[in-house]
Amino acid sequence: MNTYKLTAFELDGEKILDESFQAANDDEAKGLGEKMLKEKGLDEKTHRCTSPAGKLILFHR
Repeated sequence: MNTYKLTAFELDGEKILDESFQAANDDEAKGLGEKMLKEKGLDEKTHRCTSPAGKLILFHR
């Protein structure tokens, strides 16, 4: 399992979510990240999910 980082922001740059989670691969991490954002009502906010290697897995502006 790898540790991925999910972050969401307000328009002014304020960080409103900063969580790490475990996933087996990038595809699973993308799905889990999308699910977490929807559950928290943050799916329309600016957000990103990055892999342990720094690869951008999910991004919305």
